[in-house]
Amino acid sequence: MRNFSELSEREVLALAIANEEEDGRIYLDIAEGLRSEYPGSAAMFSAMAAEENEHRRRLLELYREKFGEHIPLIRRQDVRGFIQHKPVWQVYPLNLEAVRNLAETMEEETSHFYRRAAERSTDVSIRKLLGDLAEAEVAHEHMAEGLRAKNLPENVKEREDQHARHAFVLRFIQPGLAGLMDGSVSTLAPVFAAAFASGNTWEAFVVGLASSIGAGISMGFAEALSDNGSLTGRGAPLIRGGICGLMTTAGGIGHTLPYLIPNFWTATVVAIAVVILELAVISWVRWRYMDTPPISAAFQVAFGGALVFATGILIGSS
Repeated sequence: MRNFSELSEREVLALAIANEEEDGRIYLDIAEGLRSEYPGSAAMFSAMAAEENEHRRRLLELYREKFGEHIPLIRRQDVRGFIQHKPVWQVYPLNLEAVRNLAETMEEETSHFYRRAAERSTDVSIRKLLGDLAEAEVAHEHMAEGLRAKNLPENVKEREDQHARHAFVLRFIQPGLAGLMDGSVSTLAPVFAAAFASGNTWEAFVVGLASSIGAGISMGFAEALSDNGSLTGRGAPLIRGGICGLMTTAGGIGHTLPYLIPNFWTATVVAIAVVILELAVISWVRWRYMDTPPISAAFQVAFGGALVFATGILIGSS
């Protein structure tokens, strides 16, 4: 890699052309990824891509005027400390607010980099070129703000934000909550039944471990196979199934691990404390994301957990 200050004026201009081209393609990729669900934001990024193409055209005309037709291959990754951005496919599913801010951030970062490079340069022509590029990026940043206001009026932004929250709940919170509830509640009976029936902490741990992993596999497959997401908008089935399965296993493992403690009553007290914590977390998630009143959420979860817990103890003690 080369230092930015080592580049010639010709190479700096070539780098600016490559940078504008890459930014434009990033904006187009984002627009394509948002178009079906967030048309207002997609229009904003399409307009940003058009502005990047215009900047690139002007830079190409300047380069041709000064240096001719051949443009050396200078890429961002070839220059030490230059701005790097992930390809859009690496950040799917797209976070709406994050990609909205990306347009302004990219321009701000590039402008700042050009200004710092200009301050270090001792060549007057390079300083002027970098300063002009920095000013162009600042103007583009203001243009991005204007495009955002034009394509995202407050009612559209609010509607898209609500849709984004709804999609997040459908694709991540619901499968995770279903798994956590199943793992935390349904494994209570076998774990405590085995504990009170045998009085042996290791046997209770083995039963709990098997129940947790088995329930995780079962719930993961059930969630993945129940809906491919094409009609309901619940997202990729493999992701939902993975989230549901992992949370199911985590919910069961939580009150199983205390039975690694050799003393039976110490392990049982710790396991009960973990169960209370798990039920509190479930209640909070239901209140925070599912719009369930906090008292109602706590009562429903606690009542169901208490019934399963009592069932396990009664069966194990009989």
